[in-house]
Amino acid sequence: MTDELARPDPDALLALAQREGRRRLKVFLGAAPGVGKTYEMLAEARRRHAGGTDVVIGIVETHGRAETVAAIGGLPVLPRARVPYRGQMLEEFDLDAALARRPSILLLDELAHANAPGSRHPKRWQDVEELREAGIEVWTTLNVQHLEGLSEAVARITGVRVAETVPDRVLAEAEAVELVDIPPAELIERMRQGRIYRPDQAGRALRGFFREGNLAALREMALRRTAERVDADLTGYMRAHAISGPWPAGDRVMALIGADTTGERVVREARRVADALKAPLVALHVERPAARGSTDPGPALRLAEALGAATETVVATDLPSAILREARARNVTHLVIGRGRPGLLRRLAGRSLSAVLLRHAADFTLHLVPEPAGPPRAERREAGEGPRWLGWAATPTLVMGATAIGFATDGVVPDGALGMVYLPPIVAAAVWFGPLQGATSALLSFLAWNFLFLPPRYTLAIAGPQDVVGVVVFALVALLLAGTTGGLGRSVRAARARMLGLRRLVEFSRRLGARGDRGDLVQAIAEEASRIAGGPACVLLPLPPLPGETVPEPVLRAAVPIDAEPDEAAMAAARWAMANARRAGRGTDTLPGTAWQFRPMRTGRGLTGLVGLRPLTGDAGLEGEGGRALDALLDQAAVALERAELMEERARGEARAEAEALRAALLTSLGHDLRTPLTSIRGAIGTLRTSGAALSEETRADLLATAEEEAERLSRWIANILDMVRIENRQIEPRREAVDLAEAAETAAARVFRAQGRAVALDPGGRPVAPRLDPVLLDQVLSNLLDNALKFSGPKGKVGMRTAREGTELLVSVEDDGPGIPPADLHRVFDPFFRATRTDRVAAGSGLGLSICRGLVHAMGGRIAAESPVTSSGRGTRVTVRFPAA
Repeated sequence: MTDELARPDPDALLALAQREGRRRLKVFLGAAPGVGKTYEMLAEARRRHAGGTDVVIGIVETHGRAETVAAIGGLPVLPRARVPYRGQMLEEFDLDAALARRPSILLLDELAHANAPGSRHPKRWQDVEELREAGIEVWTTLNVQHLEGLSEAVARITGVRVAETVPDRVLAEAEAVELVDIPPAELIERMRQGRIYRPDQAGRALRGFFREGNLAALREMALRRTAERVDADLTGYMRAHAISGPWPAGDRVMALIGADTTGERVVREARRVADALKAPLVALHVERPAARGSTDPGPALRLAEALGAATETVVATDLPSAILREARARNVTHLVIGRGRPGLLRRLAGRSLSAVLLRHAADFTLHLVPEPAGPPRAERREAGEGPRWLGWAATPTLVMGATAIGFATDGVVPDGALGMVYLPPIVAAAVWFGPLQGATSALLSFLAWNFLFLPPRYTLAIAGPQDVVGVVVFALVALLLAGTTGGLGRSVRAARARMLGLRRLVEFSRRLGARGDRGDLVQAIAEEASRIAGGPACVLLPLPPLPGETVPEPVLRAAVPIDAEPDEAAMAAARWAMANARRAGRGTDTLPGTAWQFRPMRTGRGLTGLVGLRPLTGDAGLEGEGGRALDALLDQAAVALERAELMEERARGEARAEAEALRAALLTSLGHDLRTPLTSIRGAIGTLRTSGAALSEETRADLLATAEEEAERLSRWIANILDMVRIENRQIEPRREAVDLAEAAETAAARVFRAQGRAVALDPGGRPVAPRLDPVLLDQVLSNLLDNALKFSGPKGKVGMRTAREGTELLVSVEDDGPGIPPADLHRVFDPFFRATRTDRVAAGSGLGLSICRGLVHAMGGRIAAESPVTSSGRGTRVTVRFPAA
C-alpha cells in the first residue's frame, strides 16, 4: 500500500511561511491573576537583556506589587502616552513610540486590555498585531478566562462574565506559549497575604472569583489549552516535514464510520475508548463513488458531533489507503471500526477492511466493534432507486431482445460476430441495475450465443480453436463491461444527484441573500424543505418564554402548503425538539408515532428554530442524498435566521440609541432654552415690581422690552417643538399654489432687515418659473435658513441668498461667511437638537431650525443639502434647497 504522505503538507508549509513572515509572539499564559505571569516574563526579559538583547518594556501593570516592581530591574521602559478622556488624562501604551524605537523584544502586559477611547486600536492585541507586522517581537501575558472561546464556560463556572476578551486565533498564531502555573491552594495563600490585591479587595475576591473550585477549573482549562497547543505544534511539524505518523506523544482516537449499519455503535465505542484514554476523538467517513446499497452516514456523524468529536468526510476509491492517510495526518493512535459483513469472496481472499488494516496498520491500535446479535437490518435504498426485483426481471428481457436481433441478422452476420449483439444488454443491465445484474446478463448472453449461434448449434460444445478464442475474449470483455460500467452508472447517478443538490443549495443561498424581511426568509426555508422532502413542510420559531418558564414555545411562522399545520401530537414533538435541540417525531426515537418530523436549526449561539417535515412518499426523502441536502439546508437557514435576528437587534439598538440621544438632547435643550428666557423674564418683572418707582422711564422701557423679547424667543422655541412633532407625525399637508421664488426670497430678506437691522445680499437670477409650493411653509423655511446663517456669521458677517434654475429644478441657496461646519458634522446638521460647534462656543438656539427646514422641504417634494467650506480660505456654509420646476 503506497504512502501518500511522502511530501510535506502544502497547508502546513503555508502556515509555516505565514508565521515566518511576521515576528514572534510569546504568550505567558496563566489560569488567574497572581500566578506570576508578569514576574516570569520580566525575569526572562532580564536574562535576555543581560545577554545583550535589546529588550524594552512597552507597558507593565505592577498593581502595586513590590515583587513585580523589583522584577523590572534595569530594563528600559517606554514613556506612556497620555490620552484625554472625560476630563481626565489616562496613561496608555504608546504604539508610535514603540514603532519608532523598534526594539528586538517588546514587553506588553495584559494582552486582553481595552485601550482608552481615541487610541488607534480599541484592543491591545490589535496593537500587538501591528507591532509584529512591523517586525518587532512581542512578549505578553494572558489569563485563560480572557479567551473568547472560553468566555461562556468561564461565566458558567465562576458566575462572572469577562468583558475584555481576545480571539482564540491570537493564541493559536503565537509562536511560543509558556504556561505559568501554581496550585490553587498556593494562589489563595498569596491572596490572603495581600501579595495580589489589597486586603479589602482580597476578601471580596476570595468569596467570589477566587474560590478554590473556580481556580481548579480555570487551571484545568489552562492546562488543556496548552496541551492542545503543543499537540497542534507537533502535528504541524510532522506535516510540514513529511513525517509519517503516528508519533505516540499522546493518544488520539479515530472512529471509522462505514457504509453499513454499525456506524452509531462504532461512534459510541470510540467515545468510550477516548474517555478512558482522556484523548480527543475524530470521526471519519470515506465516501466511495461506486459504493452500492450503502447506509446514510449522517446519523452517525451527527451523533459524533453531539458527543464532542471532530468529524471529517473524504472521497476516495481506495478505502484502506484513505483511512491510513487521514489517520497518519492527524497523528491518530487508535482506530475503531465495525466488523461489518463482508462478502464470502472477500473473506476468503483476506480483502475485508479489518484484514487489510491488520496487515498495513501496524503502527495503530485497532479496535473491532461487532455487529449486534440478531438478523441484519434491511439496507436503506436511495430515493428514486427502483425495486430490486425490477433489475432481475429486466436482465433476461434484455438478453431475449438481443437474441431476437441475432435471429433477425442470422446468415447476414458471421456466427462469431453475433456475440457483439449481446454486449449492449450487458452494458445496459450494468449501468441501470448494477454490476451483479450486468454479470448475470453476461452469463445469459454467453449461454444464448453459444447454444443458438455457435456451431454445433443447440449444444454448449465449442467446435474449433477459433471459437474457443472468441468465447474467451467475449467472456472477458463482458465481465469487464459489467464491472466497470456498473460502477460508472452508479457514479453518474450519484454525481447527478449531488449536482442537483448543489444547484438547489446555490439557488437557495441566493434566495436567502436577497433583500427581504424575516417573513420572506422563513417562507423560503419552508418552500425549499418541502421540495427536498417531497411533502408538506413548516418552519417554527421560538417564542420567548413567559416569566417563570424556561423553555420557549414553538410558534408556526410559515408552511407549504399554507394549510399544512402540525396537529397537537406533532406540536408535542416540536416542543421536545426545541427544548432539547434534537430531532423528534417521525423516524426518530422520540414520539415516532406522529406524522411530522422536526429538525433543529442550530448555530454557535444556540437554537434558531425548527423545520417540520411530513413526506408523502415514506421516509426515503429524509435519508441519503435527500437527508444530506436537508442538513445543508438547515445549516444555511440557521445562519440566515441568526443574521436576520442580529440585524433586527442592531436596528432596535440603533433606534434605542437614537431615541436616547434625542431624549438627552431634548432635556438639555429644555434645561437651557427654557431656563434662559424665563430667568430674563423673571429678572425683569422682579426688578419692575420691587424698584419700578425708583427707575427711570428709559430703564423701565428697556426691562419691558427685554421681557417681551425673551417671551417671543420662548414662543418661537415652543413653536419649533410643535412643528417638529407635526413633521415627525407626518401631519403637514402643503397647500400648493404658484409661488415666485425670487419674490419669496425678497420678502424673507426684508423681514430679517426689519427685525435685526442686517441686510441680505440677494441674487434673483432672473424670474424662474413659479413652482407650486405652500407659500407659508416656504416662508418658514427661508426665515429659518436666514436666521441660522446670520447667527453663525457673526455681527459683521455677510449673508447672501440666490435663486436660480438648474435643469429641471429650481433652487434657493443661503450662504454665510462664518467659520463653517466641520466635515465630520455635515451629515448631522439636519438632525433634531444638533448644533455644530463652529467656534469655541456653541451659538444659542434649540438645534431644530435646520431639522424643521428639512421636514418642510420634504413635505413639499424638495430636497435640501449643506456644503462647507465654500470659500478658498476654508470658511463659510451654503445650504441649498431644490424643488422640481414642474
